[in-house]
Amino acid sequence: MREPGDVLLVACYELGHQPLAVAWPAAFLERAGYRPTVLDVSVEPVDAQKLARARVIAISVPMHTALRLGLEVAARARTVNPGAHVCFFGLYATLNADFLFAHGGDSVIGGEAEAPLLALVEALERGDDGPVPAVGRPGRAAAPHLVRLDFPVPSRAALPSIKKYAHLDRDGRMELVAYAESSRGCLHRCRHCPIPPVYGGRFFAVPREIVLADVRQQIEAGARHVTFGDPDFLNGPTHALAVARALHAEWPDVTFDFTAKIEHLLRHRAHLPELARAGCLFVVSAAESLSDAVLANLEKGHTRADVVAALAATREVSITLRPTWVAFTPWTTLDDHRAWLDFLAAESLIDAVDPVQYGLRLLVPPGSGLLGTAALAPHLGPLEDATLSYRWTHPDPRMDALQAETADEVARAVDRREEAPAIFDRVRALAARAAGVEAPAPVADTMGRDRHRAPRLTEAWFC
Repeated sequence: MREPGDVLLVACYELGHQPLAVAWPAAFLERAGYRPTVLDVSVEPVDAQKLARARVIAISVPMHTALRLGLEVAARARTVNPGAHVCFFGLYATLNADFLFAHGGDSVIGGEAEAPLLALVEALERGDDGPVPAVGRPGRAAAPHLVRLDFPVPSRAALPSIKKYAHLDRDGRMELVAYAESSRGCLHRCRHCPIPPVYGGRFFAVPREIVLADVRQQIEAGARHVTFGDPDFLNGPTHALAVARALHAEWPDVTFDFTAKIEHLLRHRAHLPELARAGCLFVVSAAESLSDAVLANLEKGHTRADVVAALAATREVSITLRPTWVAFTPWTTLDDHRAWLDFLAAESLIDAVDPVQYGLRLLVPPGSGLLGTAALAPHLGPLEDATLSYRWTHPDPRMDALQAETADEVARAVDRREEAPAIFDRVRALAARAAGVEAPAPVADTMGRDRHRAPRLTEAWFC
């Protein structure tokens, strides 16, 4: 079990960045004397020889897209190496345990997964088939592992080069991007988010020196920008500020971005000027909707007025706010949808929203906090194997039809590499047609190709 390739760590998709979700397990295993091999199927082909060689195949599923791709990897593994132990680990592993056991999985691990994964490998090496704490097996459920870990520096040497991943697009220049996390989990319990069912309102800070060491090795590889991918960078504002200050002190010319809730941007708005001076270019925030009714059903903790205030607060310090949205929910009316599109145009946010979001439909995965709520119950259908999400139906048939049409139109436009304003105009025209009214005047003609675009990552936001 300690020979190179005996343990294979598979990354499937991590929003276009070099996969930290396998770099950390690799470091834990290496510290214990193992020599894992890594594979990232988002940027390299599935290597049948690696699958056939491995005795343990651990597939990282931190997000919905990764889960669906991971199932394909597991099926391939079962074909070429039926005797291997296949483990799914990450945010979506325990949420989908029963489905994974029925489709090639031997074990699942959720929460702070690295220590249980190491314990599983050690048990398999000993030939011990007994229970391993925090490791779920068929007929043997296990709660997510929520214990603070002793973090090593993530092991990135065997991963594909950061040149293969998302770049920072700034003023027409493409720069390499580092990815780091200063904390894991989240304090909050937004109903539609997959993190609360696993972490239950807890988060764990990564020691500052470990974060900086991880950033350092990526900067030495050529990165000039850092994405902090914490579920919410401002869960622990004191820790976040210390990390940002240390980053700026060591690398004054390196910039960064982070993710934070709208309510945190307002609660900690006094820190925004310092974050801007330290090199923050933009903030991603899950605004989700401008409908207060929708926001209440999602328990987002903010209102439409708060979104407007956060936009003003970030603009005041020259930080770009890149809000993300769930365009279609069971409670979003057609008037809500059209008013949201009008807001994006009026607030000059078209270049700050990845077009894929115009057609996004609310996901309700197993374990979702929305299940069992009175708000969702009238709309809820069965769990669909194809999407690994519960089906729901909008009370207004026009909205379900519009969602499908919008998603299809955006996908085609993105494939054609159309400009964001042109895609936006087409989306707004579809919404107007659904409402039986004339489409608003196009924005593409007024924005032009020579417009100033805010900095962004080249990988479109997805889930």
